[in-house]
Parts: sequence; structure tokens; C-alpha cells
Amino acid sequence: MVALAAIGLLLTACSTGGSGARDEGPGNRGETVMTPSPSPTPSTTSAPSPPSSLEAVKLVKDDPKVSQTVKRDLKPCVADEYPVDVSYGNLTGGSASDVVVNIMTCGDAVGTSSYVYRAEGKKYENVFQDEEPPVYAEIDRGDLVVTKQVYEKGDPVSYPSGEEVITYRWSSNHFTETDRTRSHYSSAAGSDAPAPTEN
Repeated sequence: MVALAAIGLLLTACSTGGSGARDEGPGNRGETVMTPSPSPTPSTTSAPSPPSSLEAVKLVKDDPKVSQTVKRDLKPCVADEYPVDVSYGNLTGGSASDVVVNIMTCGDAVGTSSYVYRAEGKKYENVFQDEEPPVYAEIDRGDLVVTKQVYEKGDPVSYPSGEEVITYRWSSNHFTETDRTRSHYSSAAGSDAPAPTEN
């Protein structure tokens, strides 16, 4: 009886051990196969990051549409600080923020040229420019607003005779003028500062 009991215990132990080893093996292999790998994001659809001020300077200098005069005169005022004003916003409904770059003079910050760059694929493309100073462009509620100071003979730089404000809206892959207003300035009584007068 003792011998039969010992043989029974031996057979049970072998059976449990064998089955346990077989159950564990397939479980591990299953986890390895089922581990998902992240899908890479296609680089062709990624929009470019908005450029910093220094990157905007390079954007202008590398732009074949920008005049050689602007490129030649675009130099830092102090160290690596260029006379540029860069702003970002939604003007064209593109895949990334549009970039407005205004280039100014170092001394009196008069705008000499303005540009708008739109994200096209993985880079920015020039979609608007005005290189007739004095000029300054900005984003106003989704429109491009360009202000041009009007000087008459003898006007000092600080006191123009008036200004012209032109509003553009993006339509059919280009900017279209939608509004233009002109204001004339005259000296206010008892003050050297110019005051607007209605035409």
C-alpha cells in the first residue's frame, strides 16, 4: 500500500509540473506578439514651427522675392538684435500660424518694408510684401492691416502729414484689398503734436 501511494504521488507531481511549464510558455509568447508599436507620424504633413525673430531675419534674407536693397540694409542695430518686429496669427487659414515681419530703421523705428509668410508644407512662403516705406503691417481680427505714413515736403520723420490704412483679406490664395482710409494730420492748438482732421 505504501509503495502504491508513493507511485501515485510521483505521477501527480510529474503531471502538474509538465502542464505548468506548457501553460506558462505560450502565455509569454502571446504578450510579446500582442505588444502594439506606436505608429509614426508622417513628416510630410507636419507644419513648420513659427520662426523666432532671428529665424525671421533668415527667412527674409533667403527669400528670392525680397529686394536686394532690403537684404543689404538688413543689419543688426546692436550685437545680434535686428530691427524687425515679428507677429503671428491666423490670416490665411493655413496649417500653422502666419508670420508678419516688419523691418524698421534702427534710429527712429520707421517701417521700411512688410512681409507675410504662410506655411506651405514644411516651410514658409512669401504671400505678401510691401517695400515702399514708411509702412507697417499687423493682424487685426483675421485681416491684414497695412499702415503707410504720408509725408509732404519738409515733414520731419516724427510728424507725418497723414496716414493711409489699407485692409486686406485672404481670398482664393491671395490677399485682396477690402478697405482703404486716409487721414490728414494738423497741429493741435497749443501743442506740437499732430492731431487728426477729417477729410
